[in-house]
Amino acid sequence: MKVHTLLAATNPMNPTIKYRVIDSDTQYESYCDLLEKLVFSTHITPAIQDEINLLTLLIETYDKQNSTFRNLDPVQLLKSLLAEHRMKAADLARKLQVSEGLISDILKYKKGMSKKTIRGIAELFKMQQEAFNRNYALVSTSELTQS
Repeated sequence: MKVHTLLAATNPMNPTIKYRVIDSDTQYESYCDLLEKLVFSTHITPAIQDEINLLTLLIETYDKQNSTFRNLDPVQLLKSLLAEHRMKAADLARKLQVSEGLISDILKYKKGMSKKTIRGIAELFKMQQEAFNRNYALVSTSELTQS
């Protein structure tokens, strides 16, 4: 059986492939937007869950292959994402339902990120939690009083 025949047999109404391996930032953004809509849809059928799983796999694969954030510590990464999404600390605090002071302290290396905060940030920016769950140095109390 030829591949085209197999595809047609799988979906006789549309013999073309619905999703492809991501090969551009534009396609990546499009898939992320689509994934977000599917995840927050009111009724998730088994077919929609399959789409969610496939899109997640494609996005995660692209992230791993194209991540420019590997050399950034979690705070630098967060700052970069905020800038890229034109968000302020207050916007992030509102979306994560935490205080602006907490986000400010994280961005100034005064406090570490809790597991809950890491989960929220990773979900918000469609990234793996591991990107934010790495060690980084906090500013010590003595350094704060000297500044």
